[in-house]
Amino acid sequence: MNWFFSLLLTVHILVALSIIGLVLMQHGKGADMGAAFGSGASGSLFGATGSANFLSRTTGILAAVFFLTSLTLAYVASHKVKTTGSVMQETVQSQTVPAPAEVGTEMPKAPAETGSKAEDIPK
Repeated sequence: MNWFFSLLLTVHILVALSIIGLVLMQHGKGADMGAAFGSGASGSLFGATGSANFLSRTTGILAAVFFLTSLTLAYVASHKVKTTGSVMQETVQSQTVPAPAEVGTEMPKAPAETGSKAEDIPK
């Protein structure tokens, strides 16, 4: 599932960059000087030029792919396997716990350095 998420995210980023490039290459229909005085209204849905050209159709298709990948990424991210607890709890649980010492057995003594006061401590 991780490879699917990575692939989908890669496609999503490439489509987003493609949309940005296509939008920047297009010439705005209302960018003429007359647009400031209200003649930009002729650039409506199909306007005087008829149906959309190749760049705007490609932009529309890429926009639809962008929305689909957005929804799919949201679905995949919300259905990931959720871990319970914290990283520290998982670390503590994975460590081995030593078996308790039997009653009546003496714990091994730690080696004391010569000349240290550890030998004088009463037991």
